[in-house]
Amino acid sequence: MTAVEQRFREFKMPDVGEGLTEAEILKWFVAPGDTVSDGQVVCEVETAKAAVELPIPFDGVVHELRFGEGTTVDVGTVIISVDTQPGAGDAPAPAAAPAASAAEPAEPEGRQANLVGYGAAPASTKRRPRKPVPGQQPRTAPAAPAAAPAPAPRAQAPAPAPVEPELNGHGRIGAARPLAKPPVRKLAKDLGIDLASITPTGPDGIITREDVHAAAQAVPVAEAPTAVPAAAEAVAPGARERRVPIKGVRKATAQAMVSSAFTAPHVTEFVTVDVTRTMKLVADLKQDPDMAGVRVNPLLLVARALLVAIKRNPDINASWDEANQEIVYKDYVNLGIAAATPRGLIVPNIKDAGAKTLPELASALGELVATARDGKTSPAAMSGGTVTITNVGVFGVDTGTPILNPGESAILAFGAVKLQPWVHKGEVKPRQVTTLALSFDHRLVDGELGSRVLADVAAILERPKRLITWG
Repeated sequence: MTAVEQRFREFKMPDVGEGLTEAEILKWFVAPGDTVSDGQVVCEVETAKAAVELPIPFDGVVHELRFGEGTTVDVGTVIISVDTQPGAGDAPAPAAAPAASAAEPAEPEGRQANLVGYGAAPASTKRRPRKPVPGQQPRTAPAAPAAAPAPAPRAQAPAPAPVEPELNGHGRIGAARPLAKPPVRKLAKDLGIDLASITPTGPDGIITREDVHAAAQAVPVAEAPTAVPAAAEAVAPGARERRVPIKGVRKATAQAMVSSAFTAPHVTEFVTVDVTRTMKLVADLKQDPDMAGVRVNPLLLVARALLVAIKRNPDINASWDEANQEIVYKDYVNLGIAAATPRGLIVPNIKDAGAKTLPELASALGELVATARDGKTSPAAMSGGTVTITNVGVFGVDTGTPILNPGESAILAFGAVKLQPWVHKGEVKPRQVTTLALSFDHRLVDGELGSRVLADVAAILERPKRLITWG
């Protein structure tokens, strides 16, 4: 590694998931000229699985951002360069290269490789001692090209043109990247404030929370009208269609569902069950000291019932290995929970869910849901699932025919719990009733096994004391 390469370190787009090939840059948290430290988050990217924050692995000053927000970048591509020795000299390569090409084409032709390789300054330094070596060269030097190399490095010094908008625009890249910390950016986004329109009052041109609140108070007068033309430009007057690029989580979900639907032969079975006792148990557990500090809801007991049913019928917890022509039976259950998020449907899973106690399962479920809503679910949390639950009941839906998560053997849909007339102990009474639907891969699961698992889940929810008996 050369001295220049040691000074200007490049950070490449990592594979933040398992075998992902690309990611979209959602937002930059730094700009050229910002000081960064090892482990500092510099940007947020969206993969086919989730949004992930990327930390920089070394200290220094941001030299160049190679791509703008909204750009999809292949894994392994350099996205940012950092000057790890900012006081070592004036040789910002990315800034110098455009300046040289824009100035005099004849001059840079012989130096282009050096400029691109961060070697302009060292090259000009080597030429100075060579020209005065002949005895009469010093006299000719002032009029001859001996003085030409000297202006060349000076021409490179003003070349950090990209820095100029940063200073004039208070830290913007080009004209659209103001300096602000991530919480301040989120606040501005929530309030609908354009950071580029704010005059910063913080040190070094950083926009503060107070700046955002002040701008928000002025929005009804100054900025609200400008939002209307922007919307009008995005959708033409009278248009009845809008087009959104297929990418990120939505693209990955579509590909996975198509692959699953046309690879695994799905079978779906249904059962309607009286869950009055389960709903009463939910109310009792909310008052139980052992469950203090965790969220107790019907989904928790449905998850527990499914885990008990899998424990009694372990062959349903398997996967199909097409390459090796094998069925892989698993002695652990990574329970997936389908979660609707602003970025689309994701299915994070609770690792070793079958080994957890009810309070541990409740805590893990609450953490999983909160992380998904915040958009912070990691790709690792969505890998390795074995069986999934989708809670369509929260939308008031009775049930559905869920599609398997790729690589899994079964998925249980939990429908809405409704008060319905039900025959109980020989009499028609109002009872709390729900419908369960179990889809399974018929290559792995025969109808008898699938029916037995679904019947077990229903029986446990009808008489939830079995949660204790089989827990």
